[in-house]
Amino acid sequence: MSIQEGDFIRLSFTGYVNGTLFDTTDEEKAREAGTYDEHKSYTPKVVCAGKRQIVLGLDEALIGKEIGFEETIEVPPEKAFGEHEQELLRSYEKKSFSKKPERGMQVNLPDAGTGTVVNVIGNRVIVDFNHPLAGQTITYTYRIESIVDQVTEQIAGIVKLFTGYDMEVTLEDTTAVIQLPPGIYYASRTWLNMKPYVTSTIFEDVTGIEEIQYLEKYVKPKKETEE
Repeated sequence: MSIQEGDFIRLSFTGYVNGTLFDTTDEEKAREAGTYDEHKSYTPKVVCAGKRQIVLGLDEALIGKEIGFEETIEVPPEKAFGEHEQELLRSYEKKSFSKKPERGMQVNLPDAGTGTVVNVIGNRVIVDFNHPLAGQTITYTYRIESIVDQVTEQIAGIVKLFTGYDMEVTLEDTTAVIQLPPGIYYASRTWLNMKPYVTSTIFEDVTGIEEIQYLEKYVKPKKETEE
C-alpha cells in the first residue's frame, strides 16, 4: 500500500547541510558525527504525511511511496527552511540585552522572537532572525518504517514531534486524555508555546477526536517511617 496524504507513519531520517549532519533519528550516526545529545530521543518520528509536520520537500517525497522505501533527496531552500531574508537582520543597542551579547548567542527579543547574534560592532548588535539553515540546500536520507494505525500512538507522536516529550495517551470514547509530566507548565516554555498547535493538529489530523483533556496529576509522596 502506498502512502497517501493523511496517513500516519514512522519515519527514520538524517539531514545534512554541506555534508554536515544537523538532525537524525539514528543514535549511531549522531555519535559518529559528534552531535549526540543525551537529552534527545533517537527513534523514528511519527508524522502525518502531507500535513507539513516536517520539512516540505521531505513531506512531499513521502506521498506515493511504500512501507520500507528509502532514498536520499536534495531539498532546495524554498522547500526546506526558506530563503535567507535580509530584512530579518536587525540592529539593536547593547543595552537591549540582559547579558553581554556575543557572536553565535541565541537571544529572545519581545518585538521579534528568537534570533542569533551574528555581529557586535561598537555599541550595536546585529541579530539574524532567519532560521539558522535558511538559504541552504538540505540533503535527507530517509526510510518509511511502518504505518501507525493506533489513535493513541498518533496523538503521542504529534506531542513528541512538536514538544520532545513522551506523554501517555488514553482514549475515552471520542476524548483523548493526555497525561502531562508534573510541573510542565512551570518547567517548559516549549510546552506553553506549542500546546495550542498540538491541540489544533490533533483535531485536524486525527480521526474521531472530539475533545482533548490535558491531565496534570501529582501523587503525594510517602513518608519514611522509623523501624
